[in-house]
Amino acid sequence: WFSGDDVYMSNENERQEYVLNENGIIFVGNARYIEARGWFYGQFQDLLNICLTMLDLSLYYRQDPAMDVSRRGDPKYVGRVISSMINGNDNDNGVLLGKWQGSFHSHENPSRWDGSVVILQKWRQDNYRPVQYGQCWVFAGVMCTVLRCLGIPTRLVSNFNSAHDVDRNLSIDKYYDSSGRSLNISKDSTWDYHVWNESWFIRPDLGRSYSGWQVLDATPQEQSRG
Repeated sequence: WFSGDDVYMSNENERQEYVLNENGIIFVGNARYIEARGWFYGQFQDLLNICLTMLDLSLYYRQDPAMDVSRRGDPKYVGRVISSMINGNDNDNGVLLGKWQGSFHSHENPSRWDGSVVILQKWRQDNYRPVQYGQCWVFAGVMCTVLRCLGIPTRLVSNFNSAHDVDRNLSIDKYYDSSGRSLNISKDSTWDYHVWNESWFIRPDLGRSYSGWQVLDATPQEQSRG
């Protein structure tokens, strides 16, 4: 609400939606059948200490506590730290462990989650060990909760037919033999959908034209050729 803040949002309707609203809808599925999932963000449900602990557990803080704390007024820095801490796939005490194949019988199937509060509380109760399991929309839902709790306006974005380019040539490669039969060579693929976040803040480092919605993605990355 303060016009001098990096996360100032002038539109009252947008403040109600992207800062104060504890309930939302996440769109998943595929381009021909889009499913709307209800999600309880619950950013005002006694989660602030959990979110602050998340900052203190990050690799950024452990490597240089003074530098980390001095930068916590910068939303783009906080966004980077939180996007790293939402997933636990890089051994940093993150909130959720991602899994996309195999059985979920011994832990929670990602499709069963319908809100962030129980996930964050379980993370704390289990002494900050990653909760099992999450996928892109779960990572995005929890990240939205944490950033809104910390005062950064945040929303979810769903994209359908998402390109998954593993060799960084900006194309989806498919190979066929001389008879037209598909060859299973490339690891490139097209996902039915992907969900990430956007947060609202100014970018003094890039200039006024870059201020506004900034992309953040908490889904763990895969290495491409190292």
